Amino acid sequence: MSSYFTPDSVTWRVHSDPAMVIGGIRALLEQALQPEAMAGVTAHSNFRDDTWGRLQRTGDYVGVLTFSPIADADKLAARVRNVHTKLGLADPHLLLWVHMAMVDAFLDTAVRSGLALTQAEQDQYFLEMVKFAELVGIAPADVPNNLAQCKQYFVDMKPELRASDDAKRAALFITVPPLPKIIRFATPFAPTWGAVSALAGASLPRWARDLYGAPTLPGQEIATDLALKAFRKSLFLLPESFRQPPQLKSHLTDLKK
Repeated sequence: MSSYFTPDSVTWRVHSDPAMVIGGIRALLEQALQPEAMAGVTAHSNFRDDTWGRLQRTGDYVGVLTFSPIADADKLAARVRNVHTKLGLADPHLLLWVHMAMVDAFLDTAVRSGLALTQAEQDQYFLEMVKFAELVGIAPADVPNNLAQCKQYFVDMKPELRASDDAKRAALFITVPPLPKIIRFATPFAPTWGAVSALAGASLPRWARDLYGAPTLPGQEIATDLALKAFRKSLFLLPESFRQPPQLKSHLTDLKK
């Protein structure tokens, strides 16, 4: 069964790349910088009590819309739109912010981590991701569809962005999530996650780090890019089945039947 994106699409390449581990965390940190959007998340979700659930649901949503059959993607997108409407979170302006912060985080992290994409391919990614925006209820004509338009969008949005108390608390829960004591103290998970989330924070654009009050040291961008590339290379040492999103594995399994 066909999905909205094919294996030769740029979206498929980006969303199946190991760099998405960092990109997904960075996307949440970036999205939190729009105070109204963050207030909506705080008011209508149990983010603090279910940090892992929020991360998992975000990953599943991206995976289903990218790799699963169109019928499954449409069904999930309709459910998300319905929830947004019921909770009063269907403001197109805020939905577009969440979309653009996500797309920016995914693409920029992938490229800086070493995924080879030409300028034309990066523009194509934005164009393909208009479908993601449309599925969540945003008019396609309102969605920036190339890299230059994306950069201008963030320039235009800057005046309304800030690190609210809600955003700072969310960032803390993302970088230092609650863990059962046995996992925190008896396994290497906590320090490993700390390193991964710190790298995601360091990969934020300069304006976002400034809003969070994070210092920028000389040579930090170069050091971050080197760390991103090293992290991505280390993930390629893992078995492919371990690295693949579950929806991609399901798709490939169906093709073999």
